[in-house]
Amino acid sequence: MDLYQLFKTRTPIIGVVHLLPLPTSPRWGGNLKAVIHRAEQEAAALASGGVNGIIVENFFDAPFVKNQVDPAVVSAMTVVVQRIQNLVPLPIGLNVLRNDSKSAMAIAYSTGAEFIRVNVLTGVMATDQGLIEGEAHQLLRYRRELGCDVKIMADVLVKHARPLSAPNLTVAVKDTIERGLADAIILSGWATGSPPNQEDLELASGAANGTPVFIGSGANWENISTLMEAANGVIVSSSLKRHGRIEQPIDPIRVSQFVEAARSGENPPGDIQSISVDTPHA
Repeated sequence: MDLYQLFKTRTPIIGVVHLLPLPTSPRWGGNLKAVIHRAEQEAAALASGGVNGIIVENFFDAPFVKNQVDPAVVSAMTVVVQRIQNLVPLPIGLNVLRNDSKSAMAIAYSTGAEFIRVNVLTGVMATDQGLIEGEAHQLLRYRRELGCDVKIMADVLVKHARPLSAPNLTVAVKDTIERGLADAIILSGWATGSPPNQEDLELASGAANGTPVFIGSGANWENISTLMEAANGVIVSSSLKRHGRIEQPIDPIRVSQFVEAARSGENPPGDIQSISVDTPHA
């Protein structure tokens, strides 16, 4: 995966638009226009603050289904992505929670979005939704059938979950890349807002052997320059919210501060190599 070709930088900062509850979710408010308006505001705030890409995520649909979401969620997310694309000239990605990678791929294909995030691409994870099994074969086959090149960014030992077997980070990273064919991997802390530790990032970067490694949670303006010493990019949301509170909208001033802090300490871990094949989070 060539980060520079996609994001115009070798150390991309990807902001997340957390959508308000969507149709059929337990907290759905009945007003799709309000969902779209909030998403447009947050995308504009992220773009004006200097991020290099945006992930659209049905974060407030919790409690999530394990796999396939309702068609109304797919339709609503498709509309939101199109509206954001008309507003900001940035690469757009999808994460359809909890693990509906096929719907994410379909939305990306239909809208021309560039990448998706997949919480469980390989292996089996015990989560609050139950056991989630990776479906790399189905997803990669579906991408081939669509004839598209949507990149797959896959979590390794994703947050809010525990592996059934004894976790071995190096093996999990290699399996996700070599057997799951992920185009990039994502490493998070144990939960939303919790950062991965530096040692794990270094282990993951070594095991990835040139495949991009992204920080998937817990990055803020205080720790980002240190975390980025062992990663190629970052996905960030919570620390960019007003007052740092997850339910609040994106604060453009916090975005600018984060981007400045990240760029001031840039020290990418080696050259990024292109690979032939490439989405909280919950």
